[in-house]
Amino acid sequence: MLRRMSADSTVVSSALIAYLAARTQGDDEFLASLKRESLAAGIPAIQISPEQASFMQVLLKLSKAREVVEVGTLAGYSAIQMARALPAGGRVRSVEFEDKHADFAEAWVARSDVRERVTVLRGDGRAVLPRLESDSADACFIDADKAGYETYLRECLRIVRVGGLVMVDNAFAFGKLLDENPDEESVRHVQRFNEVMAKEPRVRGIIVPIGDGLWVAVRES
Repeated sequence: MLRRMSADSTVVSSALIAYLAARTQGDDEFLASLKRESLAAGIPAIQISPEQASFMQVLLKLSKAREVVEVGTLAGYSAIQMARALPAGGRVRSVEFEDKHADFAEAWVARSDVRERVTVLRGDGRAVLPRLESDSADACFIDADKAGYETYLRECLRIVRVGGLVMVDNAFAFGKLLDENPDEESVRHVQRFNEVMAKEPRVRGIIVPIGDGLWVAVRES
């Protein structure tokens, strides 16, 4: 007889994640090519997983998002995936600091089926985000340098409307979240950010154990 565990979460293992991924729509040939070419171009292979992209698309569709702000374009993979979840006339404004990454992303966005829905904004998020209007987005996705996460969150909570969706990547700090004395500064930044996010009174959120851990929250005030 199976033990009932509805009161507790099931421990997520690598085998369960593989099972989940095998039953989630993967990349089409365009996105697979984007990943191969970005790797050949020397861009780090640190984009979100296909199963995380599918989950984010579901969230965007459920929230009826039209305007999305992304911090951290990289090669454009997540921007294209999110744009595909938006209705006609929807838009992803994606902020990218590295010109090399922005050049690559713009070239691939121009070849994509959502070329009219993605705009790459070049520059440091700390400088670009303050120029965006308050309450001008339905959702945001933060996936950039971890030292800037608190600043990006503060700005995104101004930009995203009340009732809007807030998503933040790498909540598991590259698998090192529970390290007591991490050597990597980025891990320490994530550890601190998670405490800030958990105590932020304007949002109700939870870390979803998909990818490297994804904060999913709703701006309540």
